[in-house]
Amino acid sequence: MKFTTSIKMIFGYNTSHVGNHIFELNDEVVIKSKSNKPFNRFIKRILDITLSSLFIILIAPWLFPIVSLIIVIESKGSPFFIQKRTGLRRRSFFCIKFRTMLKNKDANRLQVQINDKRITKFGKILRESHIDELPQVINVFIGDMSIVGPRPHMLRHNVEYAGYSPNYHLRHIVKPGMTGLAQVRGFHGMISGKEDFQNRLNSDIEYIKRWSFLGDIEILILTTFKVIFKA
Repeated sequence: MKFTTSIKMIFGYNTSHVGNHIFELNDEVVIKSKSNKPFNRFIKRILDITLSSLFIILIAPWLFPIVSLIIVIESKGSPFFIQKRTGLRRRSFFCIKFRTMLKNKDANRLQVQINDKRITKFGKILRESHIDELPQVINVFIGDMSIVGPRPHMLRHNVEYAGYSPNYHLRHIVKPGMTGLAQVRGFHGMISGKEDFQNRLNSDIEYIKRWSFLGDIEILILTTFKVIFKA
């Protein structure tokens, strides 16, 4: 039995490709989702604080200096890349990542492409291993993000994607996440077209509609499995 199949049997999430189904929703329907109930928001925040605190105390003190030193040695500039992205209720926040590219004027305008020449050698390793995303635990700890939720987009793309679907901003009624249902379904990295965009949006909205504490645990387990085993 495949690992993802066994997880699905335990927690009930369909983590496979869901096709191009379009959810016909409105703000009122989604706001009544379980994810917005006060107690559920509370236990989700407790999970976020617990996991981010453990990482900041046990792993960040030795991992971050090593990664930062290699980044600085390879290319000039700060080891961190801080970019405004859209979060809860469409408010912008500063998203923190390890810098994976050479300093360039298009960083806040141009999405990373396949074989992008701006990416450094070490940056490629960081991206493939998803280590570049780990500083976002700081965003989780201070409350701008959650461990699990829709991935945040840069401000320019947020405006662009809103034109693709009238339901786009429904994903902003919850905090953005370091990982999410779309990512464990394989929808991550560069958005390559409207179909790819729609698959991600469908997954984000489904996550909001069906949110559960065990569902978050499932996504965390699947994310860890996929990162370690490149599944």
